[in-house]
Amino acid sequence: MTDVHIVGAGIHAFGRHDESSGLDQGVFALRQALDDVGLDWDQMQFGFGGSSAAGNADAVMPRMGLTGMQFINVANGCATGGSALLSGYWAIKSGEFDLGVVVGFDKHPRGAFNAEPSEWGLPEWYGQTGLMLTTQFFANKINRYMGLHGITPTALGRVAEKAYENGAKADHSWRKQPVDLDTIMGSQMVSDPLTKYMFCSPAEGGVALILASDRKMRELGLAGPKVKGAAVRTRVAGSFEVFAPSLEIERGPSPTQIASKAAYEMAGVAPGDIDVAQIQDTESGAEIMHMAENGFCKDGEQEQLLADGATRLDGTLPINTDGGCLACGEPIGASGLRQVYENVQQLRGRADGRQVEGARLGYSQVYGAPGISGVVVLEA
Repeated sequence: MTDVHIVGAGIHAFGRHDESSGLDQGVFALRQALDDVGLDWDQMQFGFGGSSAAGNADAVMPRMGLTGMQFINVANGCATGGSALLSGYWAIKSGEFDLGVVVGFDKHPRGAFNAEPSEWGLPEWYGQTGLMLTTQFFANKINRYMGLHGITPTALGRVAEKAYENGAKADHSWRKQPVDLDTIMGSQMVSDPLTKYMFCSPAEGGVALILASDRKMRELGLAGPKVKGAAVRTRVAGSFEVFAPSLEIERGPSPTQIASKAAYEMAGVAPGDIDVAQIQDTESGAEIMHMAENGFCKDGEQEQLLADGATRLDGTLPINTDGGCLACGEPIGASGLRQVYENVQQLRGRADGRQVEGARLGYSQVYGAPGISGVVVLEA
């Protein structure tokens, strides 16, 4: 089977853009990705894309050109972008296609996500009691984790402080002002122990990536990071995930643990080989828990790693180098692809102001309800 490379990348800045629809932002990202490699839309053999709140992703077709290409809409919660990329990876890996595009965009209204219980197979009482509000679930989950593994609220603050510091260095981020630790810790409490600066916000943005087979890449005279591993996994019995109505006594592995193991094995690498990582940080607690679930440390070790600055740009494993969801916000359709976009920039040496020197292996992990995780390993 052929190798798959990401040869082009485009992004529409994340944040709030009252003058642009979600579709506008997706089209912008597509055109930027094509310009990045000097290709035309009619050269694309396939497309996969997703959007949660801004219409069907294939609405880009009339704007970009009605060429008769295969285009499939993807919907998989916050893992939509990662799932679209995996679909494009498979399309080329199988030998069916040589060149195509994946795109994600969204435009969410202000306020926390508050899904309909019936859409997730849950009874109405679950929503009526407020349990569909992710802010409450995330707080309950990290509270339990902190008690079990000795994580302090200061560690949560350090994750957020790093995020805003990195976001200030990224052109595509939403939050561009550093926020000091004291301000983060003293800000309004949203759901104990998480203050307002420890949460990301639903947002807007668009990302597009152009994928090519190794043969097609060489034929076109292009270059780009190789997709060494890609996996999406769902929850198993006993895993405690978003919208879980209870916590089982016999615990099972999380979807992130399963997806990361599969991606590492596919790529033939270990967590210690990774040079730069983008992991899901819907709120500060998520980044802390995902550090362990992705194999970068053991449960409880995050406290000292964060105190030592290990995950900062000059640390032993820089994490969320563009500020992650905390600084960029989370447009569901685009969020997972933003992580991969950032790693593409890092591996190309184009991450001005936040470049991780010598980065050769990039890792990304996106997580979504009701328990889905997508992991991608790139090699320069």
